[in-house]
Amino acid sequence: MIRLGAGAGYSGDRVEPAVELAEHGQLDFLIFECLAERTIAIAQQARRKDPQQGYDPLLEGRMRAVLPVAVKNGVRIVSNMGAANPVAAAKRTAQITRELGLRALKIAAVTGDDVLDAVLSGPWRFEETGDGVAAYRDRIVSANAYLGATPIVGALDAGADIVLTGRVADPSLFTAPLIHAFGWRMDDWMTLGQATVIGHLLECAGQVTGGYFADPGFKDVPDLARLGFPIGEVTADGAVTVTKVAHAGGRVSTATCKEQLLYEIHDPVRYLQPDVVADFTGVEVTEIAPDRVRVTGGRGSAPPPTLKVSVGYVDGFIGEGQISYGGPGAVARAQLALQIVRERLALTGVKTSELRFDVIGVDSLYGDTLSAGEPAEVRVRVAGRTDTILEAQRIGNEVETLYTNGPAGGGGVTKSARDVLAVQSVLLPRELVQPTFTFVET
Repeated sequence: MIRLGAGAGYSGDRVEPAVELAEHGQLDFLIFECLAERTIAIAQQARRKDPQQGYDPLLEGRMRAVLPVAVKNGVRIVSNMGAANPVAAAKRTAQITRELGLRALKIAAVTGDDVLDAVLSGPWRFEETGDGVAAYRDRIVSANAYLGATPIVGALDAGADIVLTGRVADPSLFTAPLIHAFGWRMDDWMTLGQATVIGHLLECAGQVTGGYFADPGFKDVPDLARLGFPIGEVTADGAVTVTKVAHAGGRVSTATCKEQLLYEIHDPVRYLQPDVVADFTGVEVTEIAPDRVRVTGGRGSAPPPTLKVSVGYVDGFIGEGQISYGGPGAVARAQLALQIVRERLALTGVKTSELRFDVIGVDSLYGDTLSAGEPAEVRVRVAGRTDTILEAQRIGNEVETLYTNGPAGGGGVTKSARDVLAVQSVLLPRELVQPTFTFVET
C-alpha cells in the first residue's frame, strides 16, 4: 500500500495541515497542488521582472516548515510550486535544505510545459472564442501546456526526493507516484483511469475532508478551524481509501467524496487528461468506517492526440471603489451614492467597456430578484473595465469623493486598480511539447 497526502489545494493554502501529514500521516508521498489557471500567468509576469522568481511565493515557507519532518520520516515531495520557473524553485529548495542542515537530497525540476514559442508561431485558434491567437500576440504573457505524469515518473525512478514542476494536470501529480511505486504501464488505461479518480479526489486537499462543504444544520463538519488534509491509501489494483489523520478536524464521508468527485467535471464519461481519458461513471463510493471511504471503479481509455495549453493574456484593467453605509436608511443612502457616481463617471468622461454598480448585501449577487428586508448596514461597490490603468484609477477616485460629496455617514472607503489577466485555451499536438527533468546540485 502507498499512502499519498495532499499538502495544498491552491497557491495560498494553509501550511499547518501539510506539516501534520508529514509528521503523523505515515506517508510515502506528500503532494502540493498549487496552480490555478491564472496563477502561472501571474508567475510568468514575476519571472519577467526577475529571472530568479516566478515560482510559488509560499514555496520557501512550505519547505522550511515541512522538510525537516519529511526528511526525518522518509516522505518524498511532488509539487507544481515550480510554476513559471521550476529550475529556480529547485535551486531555492536545495539552498533551503543546506540552510536547515539536512542531508543532501535529490531535487528534480520538470520543464517543457512553457510552449509560448510554439503557440505564437502556429496557426492556432482559441477553443473558447475561435479567435486567432496571432491577434492577441502583443498581449500574451504565458502559454503553458498541461503535462502528464511521465516526466515526474522519470524523476522519481531516477531517485528524486523532491520533484518540482510547472503546469501539470492536477491529477497527474498524484498518479505519477503511484505509477512509479507500483510499476503500472503508461498504457494501462483502466488503471490510469482509476488513478485519475484518486488524483481528482485528493487534488483540492481540504475540500474532500469537509472544506467548502459545511452548511450548519444540514452538513455539519467538526473542528473546521483545524481542518486536516486528506490521505489516500492506495493498493496495487488502484483501489483507494480516503481518510485523514485521526486527531485532525474535518470529516471524510461518502458525501464529501461525492461532492469532490463531481467538482469541475464536464463530461464524466470522457474526463480528458494528458495521461488518459477517464470515465467516472462506474465509480463506487463506500464508507467503511468513520472518516474512511473506499473508492473504486474508475475506468479509462487512450488519451487524446493533443494537449491543452492555457494561454494567459492582458485583457484591460479593472478599477474599483467601495464605501459602507449603516443605520436607518442605509440602503437609500447607498443607492443615492451609486446614482451620484454613475452620473459623475459620465460627466467626467471615464471610458469603460463594462461598468457595474452593486449594493453588497442587497443586490450584488441576485439583482432585484430577492428581498430580505432592510439591512442595518450595506457596502457600495462600483467596478469597471477600462483600456488603461489611469482610467481604471478614476473609478475608485470617484467613489472616494463620496466622503465629502455624497450622502451622510459613508465610511471605510477602499479603492484599487489592476490589470486583468484573462485565460483561453489552445489544443497543441503532443509532438510539439517535449517535457523533461533535470536535477539541481544540493
